[in-house]
Amino acid sequence: MHFLVVGPGAMGCLFAARLKKAGYDVTLLDYIEERARRINDQGILIHGLSEKYRIKVPTVSGTFPSEPDLVLICVKSYKTRDAAQAIKQGIGPQTVLVTLQNGLGNVEILQEIFGEERVLGGVTAEGSTLLGTGEIRHAGQGETIVGPGRDPNGPAEKLVSAFNRAGFNSKSADHVNDLIWGKLIVNVGINPLTAITRLKNGRLPDLPGTRMVMEEAVKEAVAVARAKGVDLPYPDPLARVIEVCHATAVNVASMLQDVLKRRQTEIDAINGAIVREGKAMNIPTPVNFTLTSLVQAIQDSYAERVIGETLVA
Repeated sequence: MHFLVVGPGAMGCLFAARLKKAGYDVTLLDYIEERARRINDQGILIHGLSEKYRIKVPTVSGTFPSEPDLVLICVKSYKTRDAAQAIKQGIGPQTVLVTLQNGLGNVEILQEIFGEERVLGGVTAEGSTLLGTGEIRHAGQGETIVGPGRDPNGPAEKLVSAFNRAGFNSKSADHVNDLIWGKLIVNVGINPLTAITRLKNGRLPDLPGTRMVMEEAVKEAVAVARAKGVDLPYPDPLARVIEVCHATAVNVASMLQDVLKRRQTEIDAINGAIVREGKAMNIPTPVNFTLTSLVQAIQDSYAERVIGETLVA
């Protein structure tokens, strides 16, 4: 099985390295030529939970050498359409695409471009932090679920087999949209608060201010999900968000990583998605609107940050 992994970020490097180490044919695709050259020359360095290793993964920019059997989309949600258009001419009619990205809309974009029957959705609870070009810290293990998995001999089951062989705890599921919403609601409650406060995940439930905002943001998101007929994969959404906060207490959330590095965030695909979906169904989402607006203001004003100045009256 030949994999094309699109995007050399924390998750892309993790999956590319683990699949390559398991013996699969893997190519990593990057839109920045110089960065692709560096990764191709030096390999991917993994600081794992129990080991540290470096592995060479062929990395290219632009065209890739052969048609992949499976494409793993690992770019930020706001780059999904551009990434899909960039690879469209290089993949065959039987190539399957899978997204494990954050937020809403990624599956729909891929289906629009490639057709519903060729696209798998999924979620992963693997924790990975980008330390530098081609260097990551694998900070936590978790379940990876892809689907729909109706056919026991279909692409989802083949992908699950490959992921498990590569050391990921993986399985298939039929109603993958419910899982995507389940992860979305966790991100709704955690990511924007870390980006605004610059706190690690574990502190959010402990402080009265962040706990209160978290509760209201999650409540709005759940109302939208239920109105859409989503069957969430846990009975108590707020308890699940708090559980994830504690389980990832020392983690720096992805949105906070983006803010610290002055990059565009995925706020539009997370809390912004709740606002859009709520508006479409006349469900008010004022807390998610406020969180979205604040994070957008932060990312639009990186050059104007006041840092370490002493103010004298």
